[in-house]
Order: sequence, then structure tokens, then C-alpha cells
Amino acid sequence: MPFTLDQVVPWGRSLDEYRRLFGLSEQDLAGSILGVGDGPASFNAEMTAQGRRVLSVDPLYAFSAAEIGRRIDETYDRVVDQLWPILDSYVWRDFADPHALGRHRLATMQRFLADYEVGRSQGRYVAGSLPTLDFADNQFDLALCSHLLFLYSEQLSYEFHLAAVKEMCRVAREARIFPLLDLAVQPSRHLAPLRAELTGQGYQVTIAPVDYEFQRGGNRMMVVSKQRSNT
Repeated sequence: MPFTLDQVVPWGRSLDEYRRLFGLSEQDLAGSILGVGDGPASFNAEMTAQGRRVLSVDPLYAFSAAEIGRRIDETYDRVVDQLWPILDSYVWRDFADPHALGRHRLATMQRFLADYEVGRSQGRYVAGSLPTLDFADNQFDLALCSHLLFLYSEQLSYEFHLAAVKEMCRVAREARIFPLLDLAVQPSRHLAPLRAELTGQGYQVTIAPVDYEFQRGGNRMMVVSKQRSNT
């Protein structure tokens, strides 16, 4: 089934949020980074403005800035409005309420849109999706996946999660995934079996705390490193 824009609810995050979501150090930020499923995040735009190396991959990037902008306009109010009945599921520390969150997200997505067409022409925004990435082995130092794996545990199967994490580890030295909760703000049912299977296959898997919590209890990431050599 082809990917269509009406399947997407655009919701972008900033460089500062990425730093906190993934515990990114200055050394991490100095390496080559692949953002998997970045959507309309301003992470790439802000990093590029600082002279850093980021490539973002998402099926959204098959569309133009104008098309993505229209989809943001179509879905923005709905996303903000649906947060009000479930306020207690979230930690309102960084944002006073859903309207404040929405204003921040909108500014972030507008920064993405301002950079998008230039970035796409430069090869920084590439259309593609897990579990198959069109990149070389070890092309990146770090692969980051924000608000896709585990979050959509009902929509994406365990087999998809396993293949996706292994693919991220194929193209990067290390993969980091956030959050580990699903859309119901519960620990993903895929988390424990995935960790066990990856560990059994020789991957190094760590669950690490991060300095970010919006979903209540969602302050941990998974860190997966490449298969250990037997030589």
C-alpha cells in the first residue's frame, strides 16, 4: 500500500529536545548522525546551521514543503485539542499546557519548512523508511529514532521492531530509540522480548535514563550497539 500524506500527523521536535531525548553529548553531536523518522523536526536545520552533519530519512520527504505545510495546518488543532482530556498522562514541566506545547511545535515545524527544500536538494532530507534503509554499512556514527518505534506498538509488529533496530545498527555504530512507552503511556509490549532477542544475538543493549519526560514515566531510551566480533 503506497504511503500517502493523509496518513501523517506532523509533529516536530527541536535540537534542544533531541539533546535531551537521546542524551546527546558534544562528542555525539560532532559525529555523523542519521535521524530516522525525523518528520518535520527542526533538528536537521539547527544542526546544519551549526556546521554539523545530519541526514534525516522519512517517507514524509517524498512531498513538497507546500504539501507538508498544508498537512500541518489540517492536523494542528486536532492534535492540540486531544491533549486536554488526558492532561494527567503527561508532565507539564516544559510547557504550561497544550496550547504552549502547540506553539512550540508549530515554531519548530516552521523552522523545518524554511530549511526543507534547500536541505532536500542538498541530500539532507531523504525519502525512505524502516525497516530497510538505503545507506551503506557503518555510514553513520549514530542513528536516532524519535517517537516511532515502541510508541506505535499496536501499529508496528514485533518483527518490524526487530528488523528496524538491526537495520539501524547496520548503518550506524550505535542506535538510540526514544520513548519506550506506547501511545497508551504504557511500557511497550515489544520492549522486553526485543531486548532479550537482541542480547541473545550478540548486540549490546542498554536502557538508559534521559533528562526528558513528557509522557509520564517516559524518561528512558534504548541504546543498541553493533554485534560483537567473534575474532
